[in-house]
Amino acid sequence: MFLEGLDELDRKIVQLLIENARMSYSEIGQKIGISRVAVKMRVQALEKKGIIEEYTTIINPQKISGAVSCYFEIETKPEVLMEVAETLRQIDTVTQIYRVTGKSKLHVHAVAASNEEMEQLICGTLDQLPGILSCNSNVILSRIKDIKGLRL
Repeated sequence: MFLEGLDELDRKIVQLLIENARMSYSEIGQKIGISRVAVKMRVQALEKKGIIEEYTTIINPQKISGAVSCYFEIETKPEVLMEVAETLRQIDTVTQIYRVTGKSKLHVHAVAASNEEMEQLICGTLDQLPGILSCNSNVILSRIKDIKGLRL
């Protein structure tokens, strides 16, 4: 349903890359019946259009000893929202920032190497940001379901 804007070959290519982003152009071509060069051209076109954004390795921080993962719901005064978002964007422990509807306005995810590093983020950075009306945090205890990007 999400891929209806693509032709049949592009849909098949995207589906194969979702299953295995490391699949070679040759393998994809063999599976869908076109040449390696044709696959490469189509993938490059999908990347250029921004349909395929990136290929990445996903690290599970809970499998690394001592890592702490936390979500923050941050409400700011309207006039400082983008300034706060830009400050957070520059912090290495912050992995995701979303502008959202509702009271919070910013949904932020951070991964720290330890409780001490997370406390430093909270006390040394978040608590010091201008125009913060509220900041609620939730430490992630376990991952039950975590889908990256679009799944078909």
